[in-house]
Amino acid sequence: MRLLEAAETIGGRIRTELYQGYRLDRGFQVLQTAYPEARSALDLSALDLRAFVPGALIRFEGRFHRIADPWRQPLTALGTLFSPVGTLADKWRMALLRRQVMSASIDQIYARPETTADARLRELGFSDAIVDRFFRPFLAGVFFDPALSVSSRAFEFCFRAFAAGDTAVPATGMSAIPAQLLAALPADTLRTGARVTGLGDGSVTLETGERVSAKAIVLATDGVATTRLLGDKPVPGTRGTTCLYFAAAAPPIDEPILVLNATGHGPVSSLVVPTLLSRDYAPAGDSLIAINVIGIPSDDDALLEAAVRAQMRGWFGAVVDGWRHLKTFRIPDALPLQTPPVENPRYRDPRRAGWLYVCGEYCNAPTINWALYSG
Repeated sequence: MRLLEAAETIGGRIRTELYQGYRLDRGFQVLQTAYPEARSALDLSALDLRAFVPGALIRFEGRFHRIADPWRQPLTALGTLFSPVGTLADKWRMALLRRQVMSASIDQIYARPETTADARLRELGFSDAIVDRFFRPFLAGVFFDPALSVSSRAFEFCFRAFAAGDTAVPATGMSAIPAQLLAALPADTLRTGARVTGLGDGSVTLETGERVSAKAIVLATDGVATTRLLGDKPVPGTRGTTCLYFAAAAPPIDEPILVLNATGHGPVSSLVVPTLLSRDYAPAGDSLIAINVIGIPSDDDALLEAAVRAQMRGWFGAVVDGWRHLKTFRIPDALPLQTPPVENPRYRDPRRAGWLYVCGEYCNAPTINWALYSG
């Protein structure tokens, strides 16, 4: 068996870059411990997972408001019930939605009548307040789609995962996941810096002109690259995201929780502090801050950083002036669109020819769960 990797490191999108002593995941990424394929394919205990607080701090009307998962944090139930994030009826509907997705199998979720996430939330009777103050900023961070045009099936699958388990990262960064998978393979399996530019009958051609033959070929590239190699049209649509990392003397929040922007203004979508999860993310004494922006802004990095700082100064005060910008990641093809129709990923045939198999997100669902399943 031979694994040909175009980059110089493994992992694809799931990579962690070591930069000036900091561990920078390539964009904000997490692992859902409830993913069945993650439980099957990964040794979760060996990853030394660090879990976020189940819930979020949501910024609107000039302050932060907390919404928590009362099923896993019973002491927060009263505060969540009376939070201005939504009405009392919204909290009841949230409980009903949770029961619906938790009581259904994955196959049942993907067999339900399909619409968009926005339409599904409206069907369930959620108010504009909770859609705009919680679901929209939260799901925008998951699907990079503030309009919530993503499939209702994909939404319910992800909501089920968030409700059923922890949202976590490995202590040493997300690259620990592909590293663990690689460690299970023979030592001479991986070949990096080997970009495939063409497919033949039982062989591939590298950009160097070299041909590599095999009895079977598994194509596990991103959707855009897969389309190019197969000669298929049209190229699948994608959504992008941008992540800015800052170093600070102290964290702007005091717990490992997701911070969401529900103001409707400014470039920032969400903020997390990885060092509140694991000290391995930064040198001793420093805090690492990850700020996420939906899409690929037209501003250059300097202008984008200035706009982000201005918004954060309004949230946290003059201390933001002391944050040191480390790096900005622009990821234009971060996820496929996932607009309807989205079929059950379990029933997709990966065989394209007697010798060729296609796995990953191409004509399939993304997430770590479905990547592992299709592989």
